[in-house]
Amino acid sequence: MGELEIDRKLEGTIVYAVLGRLHYGFDIFTLDLPHHLSLHSQPKFPNHKRLTDGKSINYNAQFVTPSDAKLLLQGPALQSPESRPHYEEEEQEMLVYVSERTGNARLHFSSAKAIGPVLGPLKGTVNDLGNPAFFFDRPLIRNGMAYFVSMQEPPDKLPKSWCAVYATCLKTGQTIRLTPPGVVDYSPAVSPSGKWLMVASYGAKDWERDHIQELHTDLYVFKAEDGLCRRMVAEQGGWPSWADENTVYFHRRAEDGWWSIYRLDLFDGSIQPERITPPSVDAFTPCASVTGNWIAVATRRPGSKFRHIEIFDLQSKSFIPVTESISPGVHHYNPFISSHSLKLGFHRFRGEDAEDADTVVPVLEPVESPIPKLKLQRINGAFPAFSPDGFLIAFNPNVGVPDGGVQVVKSDGSKRWELFKGPAFAVAWNGKHQGLLYASVGPVFAPNQSTVNVISISFNPEDLGDEYEVKSEVRFLTKEGTTNNAFPYSSPDGKQLVFRSGRSGHKNLYIMDAEKGEEGWIRPLTQGPWIDTMPCWSPDGQWIAFSSNRHDPHQDVYFSVYLIHPDGTGLHRIPGCDKDRINHIVFSPDSKSLLFPASYSGVSAEPVSLPHHYQPYGEIFVSALDGSHLQRLTFNSYEDGTPVWHQGSSANELDFDSLSVEKLKGEFDEPLWLAKS
Repeated sequence: MGELEIDRKLEGTIVYAVLGRLHYGFDIFTLDLPHHLSLHSQPKFPNHKRLTDGKSINYNAQFVTPSDAKLLLQGPALQSPESRPHYEEEEQEMLVYVSERTGNARLHFSSAKAIGPVLGPLKGTVNDLGNPAFFFDRPLIRNGMAYFVSMQEPPDKLPKSWCAVYATCLKTGQTIRLTPPGVVDYSPAVSPSGKWLMVASYGAKDWERDHIQELHTDLYVFKAEDGLCRRMVAEQGGWPSWADENTVYFHRRAEDGWWSIYRLDLFDGSIQPERITPPSVDAFTPCASVTGNWIAVATRRPGSKFRHIEIFDLQSKSFIPVTESISPGVHHYNPFISSHSLKLGFHRFRGEDAEDADTVVPVLEPVESPIPKLKLQRINGAFPAFSPDGFLIAFNPNVGVPDGGVQVVKSDGSKRWELFKGPAFAVAWNGKHQGLLYASVGPVFAPNQSTVNVISISFNPEDLGDEYEVKSEVRFLTKEGTTNNAFPYSSPDGKQLVFRSGRSGHKNLYIMDAEKGEEGWIRPLTQGPWIDTMPCWSPDGQWIAFSSNRHDPHQDVYFSVYLIHPDGTGLHRIPGCDKDRINHIVFSPDSKSLLFPASYSGVSAEPVSLPHHYQPYGEIFVSALDGSHLQRLTFNSYEDGTPVWHQGSSANELDFDSLSVEKLKGEFDEPLWLAKS
């Protein structure tokens, strides 16, 4: 560890945005299946009910048999043993599922009969220090072992996912890694006997940025006890599910473009997969019945706005609708089946008026941090910016809509106000004045010739009282006729603004008077036929960091971090991954670290199993000014971005009793690349 690392202070509060995630409101639901499914009898599916408690989001569940549930409750694998209820012999199946109630995805447990006490999380650690992993997914339990995907160890190189498959023994609590070093595995499935495990593997290759619709994973099978005897059994497949010790179903996008279910017979001498579901309907995330001749799948049919669960009869090659008649106006995800094939489960939006559940979204939400002195919080919006004293956070609640506007919220989350209505994005606070901030007004992601302007918004902090709308004065700082002026950032003394402008025909950086704007003075900071954007001034005033493709101006996908002195000297690129889009860079309060979102960690789950993400990747990282000592801060399958870092104070302690909230609406879409007319 070098001298630079010792001098850095990794402490304070980081607030960042998460694309869409806060509005999911997922819970686990189940319903009963008839003993004999038939296309002709118009089967009914009674006892449709919610089984998770409506806290945070709960998803990707599996049933746990009574014998495994007993081992779980009596063994050391649970992280909070004092919360275990007394195990009753007549206890039916339990649920294991992913929940983000602690701020990160962890495995939790509850009854499969009715909403009850929540157990967990599972320990699932492999390191000697016992530090918890910050991501778990796709859990399943069989014969005393819990299998899951987790991010417990960094990859051997970047860009690459951290995802690997692990196993925890319920009797001993010990966890081992089943995925080989340097390999990325997703979506584990265990055979009925518990002997074999199959995964969708990305292998040892670097992550490719265009793999955001399908991951191009291959299916591998290996021994569940130790990961040995690993071999590839099918190319281009994901989300495997065993029907018996020989038969596996999985999804793949077919050559005609439709997502379809395929069957793979492992030990019959030929392992050429057979397409099972027909074209004209997208079918994915299969779950095979082990006692019947059918599989449950999620489907997306042309003309429908929603994903639904259906049963596919393997003999008649026909679908039996399940959820469309029960809750037609809601997306349903990732079906799972009980061991006796009598219950079908899935996760979906719990509804705006669910009883005994969270039906609101807090404006600020704490997240577990891998660095003890560094707090992490998600904001229900984008482009957060701390006031100089840290008691207020300005942000854009809705980017990309005509009245998205600018709001401010107390840093304890207890009260918020609206300062400006309009198509605003990229808000920033003046370095010295509590009642002065800046924003970009116009279309976001606009071409170079678009009209986008930098404005100042001034208000009296003493007016922040009971009224939601606060009087403010708005001034245009960039002149009419100049193009695409955006991403303003104040100097520490509050006298200058650095911003991005396309006025020269290329997007470069300029500095202007913070009070009068261009009417005062303006000068170019960078010039050239490339894109320089999203600048940030260091708190000590010495550097301006920005994102640029100047190292390869002919492409507009990969951006790197650059530093330059405010007088235009000292320009240099921070070493890092050449194939990444690093934007929204900010400095630490001591000016010795850089904070930024990046796709270094690739994709954390099969994209087709998720709701729509503009890009289903992007985590927050911190490094030293020279790019060394890179450390990951967030661990999830969403897009994290637009972070801000404040030195922190008692004002940053969230007031959980009076958090400002919005109604939970569950308004999220299917992936745009999946929707068909």
